[in-house]
Formats: sequence, C-alpha cells, structure tokens
Amino acid sequence: MYSPSPISQNNKARIALFAGSFDPFTIGHASLVERALPLFDRIIIAVGVNSAKEASESISRRTGELRRIYADRLGKSITIVTYEHKLTIDLAREVGANWLLRGVRNVRDFEYERELADVNRRLSGIETVILFTLPDHQALSSSLVRELRSYGHDTTALIP
Repeated sequence: MYSPSPISQNNKARIALFAGSFDPFTIGHASLVERALPLFDRIIIAVGVNSAKEASESISRRTGELRRIYADRLGKSITIVTYEHKLTIDLAREVGANWLLRGVRNVRDFEYERELADVNRRLSGIETVILFTLPDHQALSSSLVRELRSYGHDTTALIP
C-alpha cells in the first residue's frame, strides 16, 4: 500500500530541486523548468560540480548565466544554488526541497532516472518528478552543445 512521503506531508510548500552540472544550461533544461513552474511553488536550480566530468565553463559562469536567464523570477519562484561534495538528496534536505525534478529524453535516461529515483526515495523519502523532454529537444544534451562549440559551431539557438 502506498503512503505519501513524510516530507511531502509535513511541508506544505511544493519545492522542487532541479540539479545538474548544466554545462551548459540548454533550451531543453529551460523547457523543463518552464513546464514545471506551474507544478511547484518554487524551483531550486542547483548547479553541481561533477567530479567525473571536466567542466567547460566555471561554476560561477554557469550560475551567472542562470541568474541572467531567470533574473525576473529570482527569489520568487526560482532560486539558484551551487553544490559540491554531497549527494543531491542531502542538498535537497538542506534547502527544504520535497521533490526532485528530472528530465528524460529517451529509454536510457528513463532507466537511469528510475533507478536513481528509487534509491533517493529509499534513502530520504524524497520523491522524484520526471518530465519527458519535448520532441524537439530529445537529441539535445549539454555534451552535444560542448562538442559543437569545440568545432566552432554556433550554438546560440540551443542556449536560452
């Protein structure tokens, strides 16, 4: 029998944590945020340092870009934070998030995100909300944008 997460019962504010390296933050990421805003009172975008990846942009540049994109909503419906050396669920607890927001582009993403959601729920009681990527963004990834940039291609249409 299903019983709601104790976190979601005790906290009336619907706060979602959308975490990633966002190197760079793409129109696919922005689409997920825009589509999720009506579902939550606030979305905390957490820019993380992934020790398994070498970032192409500094964390301050990535957060600066997000602050520019969401300047009119900062402190209202969107908050931007950074994190390093901790699990996303630990950050979620620290910032009072009671949901994790994730996007899925394909079956591979789905399997990975399902496993991650199960572990996160077991460890913390925090549920994951998954939004499927819009068809126009299914092939878009930060890795693709970085690769296009490395070969001198214009990626402005892929960045908000």
